Amino acid sequence: MRILFLSHYFPPEVNAPAVRTFEHCREWVRRGHEVHVVTCVPNHPQGKVYDGYRSSLATQHENMNGIHVHRVWTYVAANEGIVKRTLGYLSYMLSAPLAATKVPRPDIVVATSPQFFCACAGFLSSKLVRRPWVFELRDIWPESLVAVGAIRSKAVVRLLGALELRLYNDAAAVVAVTGAFREYLVGRGVDAAKITVIPNGIDFEAWDGTDAKQARAHFHPDSKFVVSYVGTHGMAHNLETLLEAAKMLRDDADIQFVTVGDGAELKKLQRIRDEWHLANVTLVGQVSHETAKAYLLASDVSVVLLRKTPLFKTVLPSKIFEAMAAQSPIILGVDGEARRIVEEAGAGICVEPENARQLAAAILRLKSDAALRRRLGENGLRAARDKFDRKVMAVRMLEVMGAARGRGGKTVGTSPAEES
Repeated sequence: MRILFLSHYFPPEVNAPAVRTFEHCREWVRRGHEVHVVTCVPNHPQGKVYDGYRSSLATQHENMNGIHVHRVWTYVAANEGIVKRTLGYLSYMLSAPLAATKVPRPDIVVATSPQFFCACAGFLSSKLVRRPWVFELRDIWPESLVAVGAIRSKAVVRLLGALELRLYNDAAAVVAVTGAFREYLVGRGVDAAKITVIPNGIDFEAWDGTDAKQARAHFHPDSKFVVSYVGTHGMAHNLETLLEAAKMLRDDADIQFVTVGDGAELKKLQRIRDEWHLANVTLVGQVSHETAKAYLLASDVSVVLLRKTPLFKTVLPSKIFEAMAAQSPIILGVDGEARRIVEEAGAGICVEPENARQLAAAILRLKSDAALRRRLGENGLRAARDKFDRKVMAVRMLEVMGAARGRGGKTVGTSPAEES
């Protein structure tokens, strides 16, 4: 099968959409499929083109682990500010379908969110190449923008909502990363038979040979109790809660807070850290995916946070699975499906979102109980291996694409196993 995959993000970018897309595509290539990815010149999240690449109107081509990568021109902007970011998204929506017509004609088109306009590009590409398409739903727009206060115009929300529904109904199949997303779509009137749940997962191959003791000795030789957050520093995460917990625990010299990653809120967090004189907080910034994994392995506790809003009860952060792979006990400040998975796995302690006092209490509890930390870490690794192996997820998605292709755009079914 020849697969055309549209993703705004792709390695060497290191955010969750880039990693998930790459790991799926690599597995499809290994199974004998021809995969073409249309993406941007890497620049996320700082809006600076990575070394070795250039911003050009001409499409740039490379081969990455057997994946044919086609990088189109987009308006390059940092991951902050609504207007410039939207211009970047819109430029991709226009550039990607044009590039889609110039690669070998695919059997199936796949488009992933975030962001919303990438799904629009998938819709347009499918019409231009006259092939069915699959909508991989990783983020609900425009609701997620409303939840973080990025959009307040009711007229704009209604317009985007109508477009969103058109995309769901037009797609031959929808792959949702959570069961809650599936329920949301069915509630919007989308045919349940065309929706398959394939959650985020972890590529255990990528963790082979990574030495936790070596990482610990390199990053934290002072033997402090390390509380880490590894991921995007965005509006949705409200990492000010983490700094508030650090402020409460500043008198405990044995605790060090470390955040790894970049995003729209990083500068704000740096300012707050300095204003509060939090010597117990280190903001590392963006690193490679390999280095981010090493930071996780070097941590005593991994924190996963989102804002306290009903929409975020439906999401399933990929950070959960990376923490599980690192055998790092999780402190989860997310309700809904994410909480259910962590509690069922016995992989961490759940706290109320945006509750710094509960977060601080959970940190102290884990700091004082090494046996509990070990048990939570072992439970998490076991659950990740049993239920969230990325290779298994990639095969499920192949089945969805094959069915969508075989039925020429008609709906595909969902197996009970995929509802987990």
